[in-house]
Amino acid sequence: CDWEMYTHVFFSSMNGKSYNGLKLAKVVCLPFEGKTSVGMSVFNLGNAIMGSGILGLAYAMANTGILLFLFLLTAVAALSSYSIHLLLKSSGVVGIRAYEQLGYRAFGTPGKMAAGIAITLQNIGAMSSYLYIVKSELPLVIQAFLKADPNSDLWYLNGNYLVIMVSASIILPLALMKQLGYLGYTSGFSLSCMVFFLSAVIYKKFQIPCPFEEFSMNVTSTHHAVNVSSHANEYTNGLVHTNEDAHCDPRMFTINSQTAYTIPILAFAFVCHPEVLPIYTELRNPTKKKMQKVSNISILVMYTMYFLAALFGYLTFYDQVEPELLHTYSRIDPYDTLILCVRVAVLTAVTLTVPIVLFPVRRAIQHMAFPTKSFNWIRHIAIAVILLTVINMLVIFAPNILDIFGIIGATSAPCLIFIFPAVFYIRIVPKDKEPMTSVPKILAACFAALGVSFMVMSLSFIIIDWTTGASRAAGGH
Repeated sequence: CDWEMYTHVFFSSMNGKSYNGLKLAKVVCLPFEGKTSVGMSVFNLGNAIMGSGILGLAYAMANTGILLFLFLLTAVAALSSYSIHLLLKSSGVVGIRAYEQLGYRAFGTPGKMAAGIAITLQNIGAMSSYLYIVKSELPLVIQAFLKADPNSDLWYLNGNYLVIMVSASIILPLALMKQLGYLGYTSGFSLSCMVFFLSAVIYKKFQIPCPFEEFSMNVTSTHHAVNVSSHANEYTNGLVHTNEDAHCDPRMFTINSQTAYTIPILAFAFVCHPEVLPIYTELRNPTKKKMQKVSNISILVMYTMYFLAALFGYLTFYDQVEPELLHTYSRIDPYDTLILCVRVAVLTAVTLTVPIVLFPVRRAIQHMAFPTKSFNWIRHIAIAVILLTVINMLVIFAPNILDIFGIIGATSAPCLIFIFPAVFYIRIVPKDKEPMTSVPKILAACFAALGVSFMVMSLSFIIIDWTTGASRAAGGH
């Protein structure tokens, strides 16, 4: 097969041939010509990276300090880029552009199942966190627009009803599209919404004094309009926090019980690896170099946005920042017009991201359950409906968003970013081309070991945090 021209690969019955000591499947190639431009691919991949993780980064910075956060963010971004390099190189050797089939080529059925399960869990966790934001933020937006009583039991202020309605009316129709490339237009709009969110976070840093007044304690307060030159000591009417110095000095380096969530949150924020190969497939005139360029640009843009959002969010609220940044602004003024617009933008962005993340989950399920079947509309629609139903149930009964970030970020994220790309690379690249003692394979082995240590360390800290009953600021958010 000409792997640059024939990119959809299916495996049929084993034919007994071996490759690098592994049993190979007979390959059937179907012609597929990518039509997505580099720019649109950057939008698609950037939107796959960008998601609800950005809302938790200010909280992560508050629990690590600015310098430690910057170091960890840079490390995870660089490692994500290297991981994509390993995936693309493995894909180039065997001509496969599906994450699960790389697992099959490397380890047979167990490899395919492991990759498929990790992708499914990761992306179900991601979609759950997106819809959790819809559940928690949309009622507040409607309440602000209608000036409704927050204590009323109106059905349209019930997040559970709203998340089901959004899933059925917006997400499901987009998820039923046959190709991912068409969603590039919604990706561009979604990224624009996140740029608006970032701009508002930076602007509000210079509008909100520290320490801030709690809106609920003084409903008539108009502090959000106070000029940036106002000093915190003007806000000593009993509504501010008692220890002003402790809350308004940025920390460069800090470690506490919540620091355990930082690496999982950062890992969660950079996971885009299951989407890399499908986007590569739909790229016009695809080459490894071009796809690596797409990945690097996407990661660099997201890295910059992540750091700025975390920095200015942290410098606005310091130790008072919550795991979901927008909830912290509600404590100052739930009817603030700019923050209301930001809520709408974030809601739009995460809603439009769900269909893009759903694609690789559906592909993983099809590879696991229907590996030899060709495209079928009924199956295509049924998997999307079942997935959205399961995710809606999770969202309706989920405890809080920090647990979603933590557990998914500490389990499936290290597998998809670190462990699987490295071990696939080691197994797939022939030993006569790169022996195990070669530098690339030694680096890949170290990369896998790093992923295992990240997973064990993060899970250990999170379990310790749960068992010791450490109070978390997450509350019901």
